[in-house]
Amino acid sequence: MAEVILMPRLSDTMTEGVIAAWHKKVGDPVKKGDLLAEVETDKATMELESYKDGTLLHIGTDKGGKLQVNDLLAIIGTPGEDISSLIKGGAAAAAPAAEKPAAPQQAAAPQPQPQPQQQAAPAAAPASGGSIDLSTVPEVILMPRLSDTMTEGVIAEWHKKVGDAVKKGDLLADVETDKATMELESYKEGKLLYIGAQKGDKVPVNALLCIIGDESKVDVNAIVAAAKGGPAPAAAGAAQPQQAEQPQQAAQPAASSAPAPAAASTSEDGRVKASPLAKKIASDKGIDLAKVSGSGDGGRIVKKDIDNYVPAAASSSAPAAAASSAPAAPAGQVSFEEVPVSQMRKVIAKRLAESKFSAPHFYVTMNINMDKAVESRAKLNEVSPAKISFNDMVLKACAIALKKHPKVNSSWLGDKIRINHHVNIGVAVAVEEGLLVPVVRFADTKSLSQIAAEVKVAAQKAKDKKLQPADWEGNTFTISNLGMFGVDEFTAIINPPDACILAIGAINQVPVVKDGQIVVGNIMKVTLSCDHRVVDGASGAAFLQTLQGLLEEPLTMLV
Repeated sequence: MAEVILMPRLSDTMTEGVIAAWHKKVGDPVKKGDLLAEVETDKATMELESYKDGTLLHIGTDKGGKLQVNDLLAIIGTPGEDISSLIKGGAAAAAPAAEKPAAPQQAAAPQPQPQPQQQAAPAAAPASGGSIDLSTVPEVILMPRLSDTMTEGVIAEWHKKVGDAVKKGDLLADVETDKATMELESYKEGKLLYIGAQKGDKVPVNALLCIIGDESKVDVNAIVAAAKGGPAPAAAGAAQPQQAEQPQQAAQPAASSAPAPAAASTSEDGRVKASPLAKKIASDKGIDLAKVSGSGDGGRIVKKDIDNYVPAAASSSAPAAAASSAPAAPAGQVSFEEVPVSQMRKVIAKRLAESKFSAPHFYVTMNINMDKAVESRAKLNEVSPAKISFNDMVLKACAIALKKHPKVNSSWLGDKIRINHHVNIGVAVAVEEGLLVPVVRFADTKSLSQIAAEVKVAAQKAKDKKLQPADWEGNTFTISNLGMFGVDEFTAIINPPDACILAIGAINQVPVVKDGQIVVGNIMKVTLSCDHRVVDGASGAAFLQTLQGLLEEPLTMLV
């Protein structure tokens, strides 16, 4: 029997998706796990796999088309099967949503001329005193929300200038958010007629970013005036694109000098093409996909490419660090420097202030004897494919302890408390501009070597500002470690939506009493910050007792 596949919600803020590419066409056989399509959401371009065997009988929209969440995406069944009722049923279930994407899809198509002309009509309305809803104008691209906490983005680089031809999937710009610098691809075709911000400018979410279309059919001045909240100029003609083009010419050498990706498994827009399974295995093994050659369709990396990958000898040449010295202040004079607040620092300030002043924090501290952990780690690293750190051992112990103490693995939601049955642990990583928290998902199900490899890759991606939204969302608990800086103990601010965060100090050799004798012991102090709305003192202390038992007897983590 044929089965309907609806447009899934691929992120927490997604309301619609754009089909970036179809990897199957009508009539093709489909197996479970096959890549059906690439869907561009409000946060990233994501791969959509089939969960059914059969033949692709119908697709809900072509490449470049928009579909609302729960709209009809595809139908998979048996060849010759009557699917007319399913098509009507899918259309009826999402009739209001399905009709809206149809107009932009027609407007973006390069062949039919009358359709775009009709769609461009609203853009001319402000000339007679009307107003425009920019989100409904097909030629307009607004600043997308690229992360769950993003309120504005900074243009790090434009890869197109005014007057350039743009195709769907072309890289338009690099946008710096509060968490990473992300690539923004075009989902429209036409000429870049206007850009709303220069390199380095801040653009609020849903503000006018650029206009792409046919200059003979688009009133750029009217759209810009509507974006600024005023009436369109009476006679501006085609001067706006020319004026906007001048600052872009200055930035052209920087954009044109960007090196083109050379790997066979890299698409024209710079994204590495790999199956989800290959990505997962590579992440577990700590393999950089950019260094793997793909043997699949179009150079796509598949499982066997990861299994057969042999890393090349790494170059040991270290770049020389440029010496930077601040100008010396004359003796007896007040001197200071003011720097703009980065997007990341703004969000850290906002979210942690909200957490500190809204969640009633209390703190529980415990000493843990790490003698056996030190001994076990040395033996584990003799056989582990990835080097295991003490932080990895603490993370694994936390994952096991959270399963035994679900209250600590919970979230405050105002009128209810969410008790999470899965364990996703965020790991605080210090970067130049602040702090990022990549997430180790389902940490209780992973081995120490898997955790070690995943944390190492995530930390490097965080420092390189290459994390994607899926890498930092969904944490249920967080750990923060300052032990490597020699810090004995500290208290951490809870990372929303978690109810708790664990602060990990250094392992110090101190005198301890053992069997009536004073001996040297390896002692680590940990402090659990708890949201008193969710966790009580006894619950927090019980969690630390379990954590202490696991780390003082590491073999129990392997049972």
